[in-house]
Amino acid sequence: MRPWTETELATLAELAETFVRGDALRRSRLTTEALERAADPSQVRQLRLVLRLIESPLVNVLLTRSARSFRTMSPATRERYLLSWATSRIPLRRSAFQAFRKLLTFLAYADPDVERPNTRLAAIGYVQDARPIAAETTPIRATRPPFETGSPDQPMAMEADAVVVGSGAGGGVVAAQLARAGRSIVVLEAGPLVDEASMPTDELDAYDRLYLNHGLLSTWDGSVTMLAGAGVGGGTLINWMTCLPAPTWVRESWRRDHGIDDLEGGTWDADLQAIEAEVGVSEATVVPPKDEVILRGAVALGWDAARTRRNATNCGDCGSCPFGCRQGKKQSGIRAHLASAYAAGARIVPRARVTRLLLEPGADGGVVGVEADAVWTDPTSGEPAGDARTRRLTVRARSVVLSAGALRTPAILQASGLDHPAIGRHLRLHPVPVIAGLFPQPIDMWRGTMQAARSLEFAEPSQGNNGYVIESAPGHPGLLALVLTWEGTDAHADVMLRARRIGPLVAVTRDGGTGRTTLTKAGNVRIDYRLDDGGVATLRHALVSMARMARAAGASEIVAVGTPPVWHGRSGFLPGDEAPAFARFEDALASFDFRPNRGTIASAHQMGTVRMGADPRGHPCDVLGRVRRDERGDRVVRGLYVADGSLFPTGLGVNPMITIMVLARRVSRTILGEA
Repeated sequence: MRPWTETELATLAELAETFVRGDALRRSRLTTEALERAADPSQVRQLRLVLRLIESPLVNVLLTRSARSFRTMSPATRERYLLSWATSRIPLRRSAFQAFRKLLTFLAYADPDVERPNTRLAAIGYVQDARPIAAETTPIRATRPPFETGSPDQPMAMEADAVVVGSGAGGGVVAAQLARAGRSIVVLEAGPLVDEASMPTDELDAYDRLYLNHGLLSTWDGSVTMLAGAGVGGGTLINWMTCLPAPTWVRESWRRDHGIDDLEGGTWDADLQAIEAEVGVSEATVVPPKDEVILRGAVALGWDAARTRRNATNCGDCGSCPFGCRQGKKQSGIRAHLASAYAAGARIVPRARVTRLLLEPGADGGVVGVEADAVWTDPTSGEPAGDARTRRLTVRARSVVLSAGALRTPAILQASGLDHPAIGRHLRLHPVPVIAGLFPQPIDMWRGTMQAARSLEFAEPSQGNNGYVIESAPGHPGLLALVLTWEGTDAHADVMLRARRIGPLVAVTRDGGTGRTTLTKAGNVRIDYRLDDGGVATLRHALVSMARMARAAGASEIVAVGTPPVWHGRSGFLPGDEAPAFARFEDALASFDFRPNRGTIASAHQMGTVRMGADPRGHPCDVLGRVRRDERGDRVVRGLYVADGSLFPTGLGVNPMITIMVLARRVSRTILGEA
């Protein structure tokens, strides 16, 4: 990719200054570095084109009837210019606005700026609690491939009974089950192994080291902001630990509509109990103010609400779970299943990204291993060495288990030439709308237990919505700045100055709509997703419910986050005016615009892209998690399995970690019975 021009950098700096004042040059540099690391080259080219277009007098005459370039506009004119892009009828203009807005506002509040402390954090009252380091060391160590052996041009070689690709919720369980059964296991993880003592202490470092695409994960058009883990432990390393089992009605629909007959009763219940014991699921003991909003609001409304069950012990004092747990209290993969697998002899290889499967020739050939690009690491530190060169790694194995997540698992299958037409399709994201309530007292959403309460009042589908769970959204300042609406420089700064009083609510909705993943020319994963009418109705229903909850809990102002947002109470009320104003607010939420890059939608759950089921035509995996060769029958690729959220036939409607783990135990039994 050609170097960024001085003009592009100057325009980017002026964009940064318009979104958030100060540190514009630093943020413009961080932005270019982030885009080159994480975005697809075609997306970077498009954003650079936008920077050139907004400096073109001719283009601006056509778009705004003004011949001025962006950099020559006054600050007020720049704001109006950007807001016109934000609400444009042209999708590409909205996408470009949101891409720059999200990244530049995030950096303004997530960057600690070690050379000169970030004064914005002090201004909003953000103080991170000191986190002691775990007394015990992280119970696993990385296996380093033999970089020094053989010619650098030749692949390194390893052998095992089974290779597990990915180390998140599903991969950890499979590795533990197979290793405890005496199988030789290699776990390949594209991300790093980070010792708990070295876990990040700020958002910028955390997203860079522990999140997929360095935290810059979204749908192709930027309309859905997404989070996913990318280190040893996967999502279990950085998630908020809410443990909700698959609802009965979801499992019944999987039986009825997808032919999976054994997801209820004795075996399922036994697997669930075993998983919950292995990861230490227990009820939250500390309920911070942001979660008291849920409990208080639900009591006032007569709705269901309860403390959340989560996989942590003696936890609730620091609020830094999204950075990884330095205290070792979170029972993530590195403390639970991966630790068990490692103790039983499994070799865990970080920084090894699998690029393709090794398949025997012929129509009936099975899988015999995988190829990966392994990063050359220092033998002592395990960190990338020198210029971080890569070398090909081949792992030969009788069984290959893809647990790379619903975005990367289908990519590996597609890159390997498997052509079942449903691979990559049926993507489910659990679209999440956002309500922010501003309260008279401090909330400090970033402190204490991440998610200590939830409401299942609307979890089961009913007329007009697909079902959803109401939870809190414990954002730190960078994530908060990214999610909150931008109505101008001063307006955004003002709402951020009130961050301590924001009680954030989200609804994990069961999908109405679907998406797909495909490979770009550069070999990256492209994510496309569209809501259907039922999905939009569910998001709107959830907005109304969350607004009612925030109001019942005592919020003085409420905002439904989007472009544009909808506010209640922003200017206060005269006596007797609040109730009719809230009724009008509810009406506005019931018709909230959720077209792409209008209503704010986030997602931390990806599912369904290699879904399992009885019908070969629409299910790339059979009911046991074995990968089908094609859609014409039940022939499977011998030795090839999937054990992650890709298997879900539909959206789950609740946080999926526990269900992924239960299905992974199920797939493990299949593997042990066949190989």
